[in-house]
Amino acid sequence: MDMKKTFLAVPLSLSLLIPTAADVVNAEDHKMTPTVDTAAVDLRAQLDNLLSEHAYLAVETMRKGAEGAADFEASANALAGNTEDLSAAIASVYGKEAGEQFKTMWSEHIGYFVDYVKATGANDEEAKQMALDELNQYRQDFSQFLEGATGERLEAGALAEGLQMHVNQLIGAFDAYVAGDYETAYMKEREAIKHMYGVSKGLSSAIVDQFPDKFNNTKAVTPAADLRSNLNHLLSEHAGLAMMAMQNGIDGSEDYDASVQALNNNTEDLTAAISSIYGEEAGMKFKEMWSDHIGNFVAYVEGTGASDEEKKQMALDELEAYQQNFAEFLSTATEGGLPADVLAGNLGEHVDLLINTFDSYTAEDYEMTYETLRESYAHMFMAGKALSGGFVAQFPDKFQADMPSEMPDTGMGGTAGMNMDLWIFASILALMGAAGIFIRKQKQQ
Repeated sequence: MDMKKTFLAVPLSLSLLIPTAADVVNAEDHKMTPTVDTAAVDLRAQLDNLLSEHAYLAVETMRKGAEGAADFEASANALAGNTEDLSAAIASVYGKEAGEQFKTMWSEHIGYFVDYVKATGANDEEAKQMALDELNQYRQDFSQFLEGATGERLEAGALAEGLQMHVNQLIGAFDAYVAGDYETAYMKEREAIKHMYGVSKGLSSAIVDQFPDKFNNTKAVTPAADLRSNLNHLLSEHAGLAMMAMQNGIDGSEDYDASVQALNNNTEDLTAAISSIYGEEAGMKFKEMWSDHIGNFVAYVEGTGASDEEKKQMALDELEAYQQNFAEFLSTATEGGLPADVLAGNLGEHVDLLINTFDSYTAEDYEMTYETLRESYAHMFMAGKALSGGFVAQFPDKFQADMPSEMPDTGMGGTAGMNMDLWIFASILALMGAAGIFIRKQKQQ
């Protein structure tokens, strides 16, 4: 599979290289006023979406393949749809031929993972090793492609190392699942998802540096951009893990407890960050509200399994109340910067998408299941942009910082993924700034 000569002449990009007028922020103003809303940051955010979704869907599709699940084909089609989105974006800039070339290369590496799944099911160690060998060749070719495409802004050796990490995470999650070590399987899935945010950070930074005029000389890597990216990560991961836990719950899957624990760990990541800055009371208040709405989804699953329409409706009523309460919480925290009615509407969309996805799954309409699953996943990136924008506007001084003096050395993780925890803390600073007021208000009520 020696395709690097064909690809090196094609600069890597997406249709996102062309910003809309509404997204353009003057470079001089950008230096003075931090913002999450620039063409460069939008590029990074949409790479966040597509690349992390690739990892998420790849893990789930491999798992469905191992199970021989009825929705395996629909899951694989969703993963292919993710590939189509990347390929179409490239084709929109460089033409159909370039889009098809990228699609071929990207699809082949997915195919090698599928080969590994099939070989595992057949207990064919030789075929498994062959798939791993093909993945090894792919990472060499693709790293050379990225190095050449970015004008050597990303270094092939570091890229190959990052690609190997990606392979190890997906294979490790699958092997652990097949072995019945579900806790490890979900831990590695979360690592695989998180890793892709290092990819989008490094890759978007390289593209913006390569084509500065197309991004009005704005940057993809800033404190405000890190804030948006980290909210993208935690919120979209919540949606993805919630859906898998709901599916596992209705199916009575052996990995149900592990999937719920992974979802809880996502909540703990937010709670621990809050508690470390604002103390146990503030952290526990956030955890209580966030965990309650997850519990409402669980109740809906239980009601569905028991054909208990009353319990299902009660869960929906609780979710509606949660939308209002949490919207008020966020609006209070941002001093009205994020209006409660708008927030409640967005929270309602999140609830509707997950419920509709689950209902489609139980009705065995798997095509619709994965269509709404992808919508639910993408919706959280809109939430990440809105929340981070509100936080940065409220506390601009917290997000003033010089641009990095050097490019990240890889688009596949490594130094591009550093300082994650720091900006998780920053991302909730504004949220918890009024937490004490909100908590006191609740006590008074």
